[in-house]
Amino acid sequence: MALKFPSNTAECVYFTRRNIGKGKAIAWVLKELCTKCKKGIMGKPKGDDGKTKIRAKEYVCPECDYTVPKDDYEDTLTVSIQYTCPHCNFSGEGQTSFKRKKIKIFDEESGKEKAADAIRFECAKCKKNIDITKKMK
Repeated sequence: MALKFPSNTAECVYFTRRNIGKGKAIAWVLKELCTKCKKGIMGKPKGDDGKTKIRAKEYVCPECDYTVPKDDYEDTLTVSIQYTCPHCNFSGEGQTSFKRKKIKIFDEESGKEKAADAIRFECAKCKKNIDITKKMK
């Protein structure tokens, strides 16, 4: 199964390139068609100046003005991932649901474990978990 790589990030709800230990990952979530009119591609609303409101709590269809809360819309999406496994060095690709889960990671600066939001998927070869964490502040 060949994944459709986006031509630019404007087609995406989410896009990231990450180094994960000795491996790396590219993950993206493409915007989907409106569930009501099936014509427009859902996106964040635009302000009076024409710029996208990046902190908006909803997604809007530009064709029919159908509005969906951010959490409800993002839970229906699928993330596509191209990766090189940090454990076995296998290069592969896959898809999983775009639901972030809370996982515990070790923070080297403070020496303590912290909870972080991450997209977790499994390597196709060695079956170990690979996490793409949300960027920490």
